[in-house]
Amino acid sequence: MAFDFNIKNAYCKRVWDDVSTRYADQEHFLQAAGLVLETISPVVDTMPELESMAVLERFVEPERIIMFRVPWTDDQGKPHVNRGFRVQFNSAIGPYKGGLRFSPEVGLDVLKFLGFEQVLKNSLTTLPMGGGKGGSDFDAHGKSDGEVMRFCQSFMTELYRHIGPDTDVPAGDKGVGGREVAWMFGQYKRIKNEFTGVLTGKGLDFGGSLIRPEATGYGLIYFAECMLAKMGTDFKGKTALISGDGNVAQYACEKATQLGAKVITLSDSSGYILDEDGIDAEKLAYVMEFRAAHKKIDEYVKKYPKAKFFKGEKPWGVKADLAFPCATQDEIYLQDAEKLVANGVKLVAEGANMPTREDAIKFLQKSGVIFAPGKASNAGGVAVSGLEMSQNSERLSWTREEVDAKLKQIMTNIHDNAYETAEKYATKQDYVSGANIYGFLKVARAMMAQGLV
Repeated sequence: MAFDFNIKNAYCKRVWDDVSTRYADQEHFLQAAGLVLETISPVVDTMPELESMAVLERFVEPERIIMFRVPWTDDQGKPHVNRGFRVQFNSAIGPYKGGLRFSPEVGLDVLKFLGFEQVLKNSLTTLPMGGGKGGSDFDAHGKSDGEVMRFCQSFMTELYRHIGPDTDVPAGDKGVGGREVAWMFGQYKRIKNEFTGVLTGKGLDFGGSLIRPEATGYGLIYFAECMLAKMGTDFKGKTALISGDGNVAQYACEKATQLGAKVITLSDSSGYILDEDGIDAEKLAYVMEFRAAHKKIDEYVKKYPKAKFFKGEKPWGVKADLAFPCATQDEIYLQDAEKLVANGVKLVAEGANMPTREDAIKFLQKSGVIFAPGKASNAGGVAVSGLEMSQNSERLSWTREEVDAKLKQIMTNIHDNAYETAEKYATKQDYVSGANIYGFLKVARAMMAQGLV
């Protein structure tokens, strides 16, 4: 795909030309890197020391990429081999931190883009965490518990030597929930003979944190609440579109509803459901129930026949005030953005990682839609992972109320820092530029302070 970035700073442009040539086949990574290089140009103009210390050249390259094979056997004793990865992108402000994704689309392009975004996201939280990402092209669908457990154990048997509580602290991501984290943690403990906070997203009985499953969805809505306040309004009486039906979508739906919004859509890879009466607490509990049983979203209309199911479609053509893409990358293309604008949406905040394409983002912004990038608005998950690391280090466990209050404060701080930075360097309410510049500056200053490493 050809990108149309307007990179005005000569240093940023030179780095973009180099990276886009070298990694021409890595479309997702290039979109992430190009958008950052475009938006940080104003601050790079004021800091010539960045070029003299080759900060940008280092910033766009991972410190380390680890690739390995993952052999495992199925229930019939047949051997299989998958590919495993860990992209340790930047450790300037703390140990690498980022999830593990088990999904067929996993490869270097996807993991580099996720790791690159994670560097800035973790910086925005102000917690001492670097950025990384990892995973495997393993697909758990149709696999037994025993097969998934054996895969997780084999994956950790290689990964364990590259991670540690002060080196690299993975978490879950798409395809990796509490079950998989627990099996990997058990294998790490077995190999290393030590109990440390080497993984986050653990069960509450062995070092996990309250609010972690809810954190990304809740944090998204807390961030959007701050955006709405800047617009002089709130969630009360607003109609919201949410894509996805996993943890992020579920808990975004729950919190938005609690704050007075009416959520009318959820989706999965098969299509979306539209419930114009709103997906209330009772209906959401049913979604959580059939989702846990790995059933598709059309299950919803079987119990609530007034709702409609749209096979193979996305919910962005429905009239609403707010939109929260919470499924996966590449959900909102330019034509989807045009539908959102035509149907009156005034705010889009990303719950997933880079669900909106670069040209769609720019169209939304030009059309007056207030847009929040995932590195800012979905940082609640990694923020609570950081809080879990703190609890593990102190051998403490905070209450649900304590963690929720800390999460809300972190999301408020991320919002305010992005908003104020945008006002200083870019355009008012340009959360993309504000988040990128604020996150970059902290990492860049740490990189320069530590020398050419």
